[in-house]
Amino acid sequence: MSAEFLHGQPQALTKRGLSEDTCAKFRYTVGEHHGKPVQIANYIRDGEVVAQKVRYAGKEFNVRGSLKGAGLYGQHLWSPGRKIVVTEGEIDCLTVSQVQDNKWPVVSVPNGAQGARKAIAAELEWLEKFEEVVLLFDMDEVGQSAAQECALLFTPGKCKIAHLPMKDPNEMLLAGKARDIITAIWNAKVFRPDGIVTFGDIKEKALSAVTQGLPWFLPTLTAATYGRRYGESYFFGAGTGVGKTDLFTQEIVHTAIDLNEKCGLFYLEQPPVETGKRVAGKLAGRRFHVPDDSWSQEELTDAFEKVEASGNVFMYDSFGSTEWATVLAKMKYLAAAEGVKHFFLDHLTALAAAEEDERKALEKITAEIASFAQANNVCMYVISHLATPEGKPHEEGGRVMIRHFKGSRAIGFWAHFMFGLERDQQAEDIAVRQHTTFRILKDRFTGQATGKTIGLGYDVESGRLFEQELEESPMFPDEPGEGSNDF
Repeated sequence: MSAEFLHGQPQALTKRGLSEDTCAKFRYTVGEHHGKPVQIANYIRDGEVVAQKVRYAGKEFNVRGSLKGAGLYGQHLWSPGRKIVVTEGEIDCLTVSQVQDNKWPVVSVPNGAQGARKAIAAELEWLEKFEEVVLLFDMDEVGQSAAQECALLFTPGKCKIAHLPMKDPNEMLLAGKARDIITAIWNAKVFRPDGIVTFGDIKEKALSAVTQGLPWFLPTLTAATYGRRYGESYFFGAGTGVGKTDLFTQEIVHTAIDLNEKCGLFYLEQPPVETGKRVAGKLAGRRFHVPDDSWSQEELTDAFEKVEASGNVFMYDSFGSTEWATVLAKMKYLAAAEGVKHFFLDHLTALAAAEEDERKALEKITAEIASFAQANNVCMYVISHLATPEGKPHEEGGRVMIRHFKGSRAIGFWAHFMFGLERDQQAEDIAVRQHTTFRILKDRFTGQATGKTIGLGYDVESGRLFEQELEESPMFPDEPGEGSNDF
């Protein structure tokens, strides 16, 4: 042994539940360094110590020699055979070997989860000679993520990942669950990358009864879309002042109060106090945000307290931050901690306003919105601003098309449904000014609803939208790609 390496003697590690025989087999020794007791993990190549991990009291350690090229801990003990277990650390390696009477191949990566992929890649040729490789890393997020990354290195079908009911093998040993470690190794599942499923994986859900989704506040929209389903994302587009935020707010009240579902409101250009008044107003049928004599303080208080009592409405105060990373973090919290199932975002364009490349930013954000909805099994409702059309302005009743949405390429790809609202705010006839055409631009679910329209009226006293027959209007010319289900 080189003079730079420390000398020690194998002895039982009682606090770890490890015997002297186990330590001796792996040349895991106890010695001194500068008068302090240390544990020494010897890395051996061709019968010689090439590196040492020296562990001090607590979790401090240093490396003597070089772990580069030193291989996996314990690798010198084994020849390729049927099965080998790879752990995340030396103590776990000793643990797994001991519970198998020190008879079966076990090794450890030298630098924990963070260096696992690189270490296994360096010794992949040797590991591939075993018929089966079982990764038994720590059960925390870091360890399991590393196991997934390492498993991708192996020939498909060769690598398995084992799971324990506790953090790591040594914790299991100290808890008297040595046999459960062996069971976990034998029950390890062949690694399959995320996103790959079999018919067996989906059988139970696929064979369950097909049910109608949650209803919208518009019965015709419910019938056309078969309702709303968790995991889906819905995008709404309209010109400025056409009424998309009004429609949003009415849907929030229907969802939170009538359906008793938890909602997260992310109105990025409207303070929570105003949002709260508008939500309470939709519930009461009063325009509480309008300073006139059409409502009383008692009505406002009563409606506000009803929404509060439901416990179903959470609002984001965007003052100081409309960055998407911040908004997404708040949404993840509400989904995980509060059980929120419906997220209303008004509006998408505000999230990309400060970005150097708005188009690229919108594409990234839209993809992450869809991913968030599916990963957390929630519904996402998103308002998008529109680009200026070539013909009649949207504020004068111009038809909304998919390509008018800012970030339309990404929205068209990721959205489950896209809706457009059209209203002529400049019409002389007040009935026309208060009439909205709600257009279904995209239906990924069945494709049947694409192109359908619903007439909406507006009651000035209550501030509520309601279904009404469509007003007669000139036919809009069809444009290539619009209303199709190509996305």
